[in-house]
Amino acid sequence: MSDINNIKNDARTRMDKTLESLKVDFGGLRAGRAHASLLDGIMVEAYGSLTPISQVGTVSVPDARTLSVSVWDKSIAKSVEKALRESDLGLNPVSDGTLIRVPIPPLSEERRKELVRVAGKYAEQNKVAIRNIRRDALDEVKKLKKDNLISEDEEKKAETDIQKITDDAVKKVDDLQAQKEKDIMQV
Repeated sequence: MSDINNIKNDARTRMDKTLESLKVDFGGLRAGRAHASLLDGIMVEAYGSLTPISQVGTVSVPDARTLSVSVWDKSIAKSVEKALRESDLGLNPVSDGTLIRVPIPPLSEERRKELVRVAGKYAEQNKVAIRNIRRDALDEVKKLKKDNLISEDEEKKAETDIQKITDDAVKKVDDLQAQKEKDIMQV
């Protein structure tokens, strides 16, 4: 019986991590105000490899419509500027030596709809991940049954419990997605 509990707890933990990942992804989608986490997903070509922007400079928020990146090494300032410009955030950075100002343009209706689509894509990717976790857990339960370590009734109950955990996680994804869409569409 503890094997089944371990399987369910493992599935729940992995689904919670998936939800945390979705929250991070949603944090990178802007809803009108500038915040430093907006640039978290941007990778910069530096020293021959892709490096997160937070590891090549300091990101700060001087005001509600501007971000600034203070690059530590002047030789990679152009790479940082290029990474910002080529990101899918629609940014147009202005370089001033080692300080790069990033004005955050107001969201147009079209851009808001595009961000809602991106949020939907993130949510769907996380639902797929949750269903894969469910499949793994169900496979482990079936293996226990096949090895005669649990009865058929225990197998059915475990499958029901795992499905309930999955349904709860999918509902949380839907709730997070609805909240993010509301934030994005709010003018």
